[in-house]
Amino acid sequence: MERIAKQVLNVRGRKGCAAALSREYQRNWSDRAWQVAIAKGNYDLGRQHLNFQISKGGKIAPIDKSKSIPQLMAENLAARGIKDKNEGLAEPRFRTVADFIFSGSQWKMRELAFGEQKVVFKPGDNKENYAVKRMPEIEQWATDIYNFVAGKYGEENIVAFYVHLDETSPHIHCVLLPIKDGKFAFKEIFAGANNREYSQRTSKLHDELAMVNEPWGLVRGTSQTETRQRHRPTEEYRKHLSEECSSKEEELENLNKAVSDLRVEIALAERRVKGLSSMVEHLEEEKHQKMLEIDKLKMQIANKEGDSSILSQKLEKLQNELASVDEKLADKKDKLAVADRQLDELNKDMEFVKERTETLRQDAMQFSREAQTGAGTLIKTAMLESMVTDYRSKMASLPPEIKVAFDGSPLETIAEHTAEVLHCATLLYLGYIDQATTFAEGQGGGGGGSNDMKWGRNDDEDDRRWAHRCLAMANRMMRPKGSKGRKR
Repeated sequence: MERIAKQVLNVRGRKGCAAALSREYQRNWSDRAWQVAIAKGNYDLGRQHLNFQISKGGKIAPIDKSKSIPQLMAENLAARGIKDKNEGLAEPRFRTVADFIFSGSQWKMRELAFGEQKVVFKPGDNKENYAVKRMPEIEQWATDIYNFVAGKYGEENIVAFYVHLDETSPHIHCVLLPIKDGKFAFKEIFAGANNREYSQRTSKLHDELAMVNEPWGLVRGTSQTETRQRHRPTEEYRKHLSEECSSKEEELENLNKAVSDLRVEIALAERRVKGLSSMVEHLEEEKHQKMLEIDKLKMQIANKEGDSSILSQKLEKLQNELASVDEKLADKKDKLAVADRQLDELNKDMEFVKERTETLRQDAMQFSREAQTGAGTLIKTAMLESMVTDYRSKMASLPPEIKVAFDGSPLETIAEHTAEVLHCATLLYLGYIDQATTFAEGQGGGGGGSNDMKWGRNDDEDDRRWAHRCLAMANRMMRPKGSKGRKR
C-alpha cells in the first residue's frame, strides 16, 4: 500500500516571546545548555549545522543568533511606529505573537531534508551527522511556506522564520506579529467573531496550506470532527498523562542535580575570578610602584645626582622587573577574562536550567491535574450512565400524567439521546459550532437557534462553566425543530 504523507500545522497565540523560547528557536545555547537540551531526548548537535532561516525577500542563511526574537520584535514594531500592547504591564495580557509550526509526516520530511543519505536520528552529539548535507528540496519547501505566510499575513509581520533539521522530524517555526492596519488584531485575524468563524478560518487555512504542500506530496489530514473520533481513547490518554508526568518528574530530578552541580561550579568559578582579580590588582599596584621608581631614577640620572653607572644598572634592573610584571599582568588579565566568561556562561546555564525546571514543574502539576481529571471524568461518565439507565427504567412505570411533566426537559433529552447530546456538546466545547449544528440537524434536532447566533467562550470563563454552557446548548440543539421545551 502506498504511504500517504499528511501535512502538519499548528498555530498558537502567545503573549510575547519569552527569552528561553527565543534561545530554543535560535539554538542560542551554551555547551551545558545543549547537554540539558539533549537530555530531553529531542536534539542532535551533529545536525545543528543544517538548521537555517529565511528572511525578507526569501533569503536563506544560517540562523542569526546576534539578536534575540524579543529584540527583533521590538525593532520591527519601532520601525513601524507600533506599540507593543503588553509593554509596561506587570503581566502580559494580549496575544501579540502568532507562533506557527509547519511540518508533515516524519518519513516525508526526512526525505525532503536528507534524501537518501544515511542519518543517525537518535539524540546526542552524533559525529556521523557532521558530514550530512541539507537537500535543496527542504529549502524549496520552506521557501514555499515562507511565501505562503508572507502573502497571507504580510511579509513585514514575519519576525523569525527558522527551519530545524536537528530534531526527530524537520519542521518550521514561524514567529508572526498578528498586525492588521497598523494594530495588533489576533482575534480578528485568527479567531473571528465567534467559534463558528474560528472553525471556518482554521479549516480554510488548512485547505490553503494543502494547496501549497500538494507539489511536495503532503496532503491535508481529515478533521477529527468529521471522523467523530478522539485523538486517543480515554484510558490511553490517561496512561499517556501518567507517563508524561513520570517522565517530567524524572527530568525534574535530573535538573535538580544539574542545579546542585552548577552551584558548586559557580562557587569555584567565583573564587577563581576573585583570586585572579586580586592578583591583577596587586600586579597593577606593583607596576605602578616600579614605574614611580623608574621615573625617579631617570630624574636622578638627568640631574647627575650620584654615580651614573650605578644608577643606570638600577634602572635597567627595574625596567626588566617591570617587563616581568607586565608579562605576568597580561597573563593574569587573560585568565581573568576567560574566568569571567566561564562564570557568565555558568550563570546563563543556571538561568536556563532554572527556567526549564520551573516550566517542567508547572507542566508536571498540569499533567497530574489532568490525570486526576481524567479519572474523575470516567467516574462522572459511569454515574451519568447509571442515572440515565435508572431514569429510563423508572419512566417506563410512571403514569402518563406524571410523564408529561418531563416532556421537553433537559433530563428527557439527555436520557433519550445521551450519546448524541454529548457528541454535540463536545463539538461545541472544541469550537466547531458549524459541525455541531450540522450534526444536530442530521439527528432531527434544530431547536437551538440559527447558525448565526452569537456563541463563544468568554475570556473570563473557566473550563467547568464553559462545559456546562456547551451541554445546555447541545441539549437545546438536539430538540426537534420548533420545540420550545417545557414552560416553567
